[in-house]
Amino acid sequence: MTFPATDAAVHVRAPGKINVFMRVGALAADGYHDVATAYQAVSLYEDVRAWPDDEFSVEFSGSIDTSMLPTDASNLAIRAAKLLARHVGVPGGVRLEIEKHVPIAGGMGGGSADAAATLVACDALWGTALPKEDLHALAATLGADVPFALSGGTAIGTGRGDRLSPALATGSFHWVLAVADFGLSTPAVYRELDRRRDAGLESSWRDQAHGVAVGLDSPTVDFAVLQALRAGDPRRLASALHNDLQSAALSLAPGLAGILELGEANGALAGIVSGSGPTVAFLVDDADSAIELQVALSASRLTAVHVHGPVHGARVLTR
Repeated sequence: MTFPATDAAVHVRAPGKINVFMRVGALAADGYHDVATAYQAVSLYEDVRAWPDDEFSVEFSGSIDTSMLPTDASNLAIRAAKLLARHVGVPGGVRLEIEKHVPIAGGMGGGSADAAATLVACDALWGTALPKEDLHALAATLGADVPFALSGGTAIGTGRGDRLSPALATGSFHWVLAVADFGLSTPAVYRELDRRRDAGLESSWRDQAHGVAVGLDSPTVDFAVLQALRAGDPRRLASALHNDLQSAALSLAPGLAGILELGEANGALAGIVSGSGPTVAFLVDDADSAIELQVALSASRLTAVHVHGPVHGARVLTR
């Protein structure tokens, strides 16, 4: 197989995500949890540029502090590039430059977006033209959120979150993100959830549509969430927002409770910790409401960002 060489950079953009709903199953023997989540890709992006090179390397820039990110073989984008190279038999490497805007360790899948964008960029750079199904299979081996960063839009994730099915969402939903100046470890948040469950601090699940208890062995997305997304109704979605990881994130970072209260006191329909946190996502009625809330949060010295969704997954902008 031969691969076309190019001196031009391939530029790929991939979105961050909000988990508008998340149920977490019991801890399994393999150390993981089954989940049922509703993802929405939002307009806060990672930009990856890729050039052909003899080695694999990555550099970071962007609107957030990236000084703590590894640039060695442990970096998820490097792992993604090497995985694709091994899969298709490319002999060379790639030089990556990643412009980051999604919070690091913020519960919005920024690292997963980097990996997804890298897969798409290297596929275009090397001319390998892998089928979409193959890219998704590779993405799933890198992390539970990577396949969704590839597909974007709105989707239901099951298993570890990597088994995706599209969810119909009409219109556009507006969110204001309160971005923390610290990160939370996803494994630490899951461990705290398990601890709270073992201590009897977590109540049993209840399906909002039917009011019936649901067991930890069968997480599902409440039907009310699907109805609200299909209707494009932010008020209905606000009443259905839920995240099993939120109580654990609040336990580890108690200050998030005050941020949730502040947003809801200043016009948000509802607030939710996204994924494992600590980013708090506030759902609002429309763009005007988002601007008002953004101003109110900024006045309280919080970093607030207005985004909308759903948006496209990873895609090539220039090549």
